[in-house]
Amino acid sequence: MSDDHTHVQEFFAARAAGWDSRFPDDGPAYAAAVAGLGLRAGDRVLDAGCGTGRALPPLRAAVGPSGVVLGADLTPAMLEAAVRAGRDRDGRLLLADVAALPLRSGSLDAVFAAGLIAHLPQPSENLRELARVVRPGGVLALFHPIGRAALAARQGREITPEDLRAEPNLRPLLAGSGWRMTSYVDEDSRFLALAVREG
Repeated sequence: MSDDHTHVQEFFAARAAGWDSRFPDDGPAYAAAVAGLGLRAGDRVLDAGCGTGRALPPLRAAVGPSGVVLGADLTPAMLEAAVRAGRDRDGRLLLADVAALPLRSGSLDAVFAAGLIAHLPQPSENLRELARVVRPGGVLALFHPIGRAALAARQGREITPEDLRAEPNLRPLLAGSGWRMTSYVDEDSRFLALAVREG
């Protein structure tokens, strides 16, 4: 396992047990972001870097009982917290690295990724892997329940021009990874970038 992976696992393993209690009011923001995907009954969707699975219930509601919901995360403790919260009833949990997903190419209709991009060791390659598993015309949602400025303030840091989530950085990053950005919102109450899988 690379040092990047070890760092991510250590960071989230130490926080898994109390993760949901730190952000108790995020549910409506997750539901609104999932709605932005435009999922239909029977669709197949992955929550990439699912953590404790907070997106799994709205994803299941969007695709219905005939749809497929998967949650993939690198950190066993986060998946265990998802099971304790009962969210494994809404989707199948996979201990997997989003940089090398155990899924067939083009097998999904959409990917939801909350807070993921900041933790990707090789963003271009990792976004390309997400594109690999999504059919042409499928959708990617990069989400955070608060915007970049609010998140930076919460963490006691400044936003830098190198921030991957800044629109001038994110648009070409996505384009070089098989995605075309169709929507970008960065406000205090949410960050949401939507992209379509290119042909």
